[in-house]
Amino acid sequence: MRVPEIKLWTAEPDDSAEITRDFLIADVFTGEPLEGNQLGIFPDGRGLSDGLMLKATREMNFSETVFFLPPATGPENEPGNQADAHVRIFTPGGEIPFAGHPTLGSAWVLADILGRDTVTIKTAAGLVPVELERQGEDVSFGRMSQPIPYWRPCDVTADLVEALGAAPRPDGLPVETYTNGPVNVYVEFPSEDAVVALDPDMQKLSRIPLNVSCFARSATGWITRMFAPALGVTEDPATGSAAGPLAVHLARHGRIAFGEEIEIRQGAQVNRPSVLYARVEGSGDVIDKVIVGGRAVVVARGAYRLG
Repeated sequence: MRVPEIKLWTAEPDDSAEITRDFLIADVFTGEPLEGNQLGIFPDGRGLSDGLMLKATREMNFSETVFFLPPATGPENEPGNQADAHVRIFTPGGEIPFAGHPTLGSAWVLADILGRDTVTIKTAAGLVPVELERQGEDVSFGRMSQPIPYWRPCDVTADLVEALGAAPRPDGLPVETYTNGPVNVYVEFPSEDAVVALDPDMQKLSRIPLNVSCFARSATGWITRMFAPALGVTEDPATGSAAGPLAVHLARHGRIAFGEEIEIRQGAQVNRPSVLYARVEGSGDVIDKVIVGGRAVVVARGAYRLG
């Protein structure tokens, strides 16, 4: 489903009688409809209050919903004016500064509407450029340059392991948190089967304000499961904001080479199989670039009455 006929902000919306907005639904980090991570997209978020954006997000009931706004006005060289759209990202628990699948899905739609192969998304965490590939007229793949994360040891490891209800790999990588907007913590398990078998205590996990990424090496690359009940997301089908830092974590500790692109599979346990690709450039603790890529497909469009 192509969306070039969707309009962004060609005229001020008329909300005198009722508030209605066009919306799209995209499945991200998959090329197959009804797989991947669902994303609600409102191509024109002008005039919507923070509270109404949150209510709309909860109505759609996906892990994230985005609202497009015009890039900032002002001098041409201001950072906001280097963007094609300002994208606000909401989870059912509230607004977040950055997330991967909302950024890739937003770029996919913008590239289709604008007929561009490169778009720049303004997020609360900064500008995120996204490069798109095409097959004919259709966008076929996208790679985003994510904010470079900073990291530190996790100070709630014991509570985290207790909530997960399973022992990490005894000789695994240190449990560390990485922040690139969201705060993700990484716990390595002995095998793919061990990750698949995880059955966390969500009540305990909800008291730990971190996105918990559990990972292991798999036959084709890496498998992950992401639990984020503190954000209102029990298990996320595909977490782009965690894929980049995972590659950083693996490269810093010598599990992969800098510059090596890894394949990450996620979401099968919630019946939304997803495939993400991540690469980090740099050396040691000096990170130059974090690239995360994947596919997306628009599966629905319509109009919402919001008020």
